[in-house]
Amino acid sequence: MTYNEIIACLHDLKDAEKVIFKEKKFGIISNNSLGIYHKELKMIAKEIGQDNELALQLFDSGIYEGRLLCSKMFKPKDVTEQLMEKWVKTFENWEICDSFSMGLFSKSKFARTKIVEWTEREPEFEKRAGFATLASYCMADKKSENELFEQFFPIIKREANDERLYVKKAVNWALRNIGKRNIDLNEKAIDVANEILKFERKSAKWIAKNALKELQKDGVRLSNYPICAE
Repeated sequence: MTYNEIIACLHDLKDAEKVIFKEKKFGIISNNSLGIYHKELKMIAKEIGQDNELALQLFDSGIYEGRLLCSKMFKPKDVTEQLMEKWVKTFENWEICDSFSMGLFSKSKFARTKIVEWTEREPEFEKRAGFATLASYCMADKKSENELFEQFFPIIKREANDERLYVKKAVNWALRNIGKRNIDLNEKAIDVANEILKFERKSAKWIAKNALKELQKDGVRLSNYPICAE
């Protein structure tokens, strides 16, 4: 499909009622949205395949769903720091933030650098991108030693007092995913959650209680990634 054909396809799927539904049901507020569900975009992306040039054109179209398609069509190995910075500054909701963070950022060679950088930033969805990338990176990196992931615990503790909904949810997500890599990290994540539980902020207590509930439950599914790199 050509760029113009994809744009025409997106407009054919336009549904103003879905824009309203996504905002009310999922808190997805987006500019220039056509109202197309994620599952439909995944089907379009699968049909087109990976194409960096088309992906960049779709992002620059300014159409919200075109930008979501970009996150599904661009090749992770070709992501640059310049593109990551360009994209992250445009995020306006959790959906597009997570789509790029999970689909591209966590699989790029700059993942760890941007996790450290973005989790220090003030804008809500730039900070969330740091933690969403970390949460996904925990699953994408199957070989690194526990020590690498333990280095993120201080960052999680530092930001646990952020009361903003989409930041605290991402902090919680990252903590839980580190704790699901293997039994040793599970125990250490539980220790960190117990430390956070002592913080005064409501956000910290929510993060800790939610993480403990999942990490301590019977039958919690661990990825069983090697405790040490091979």
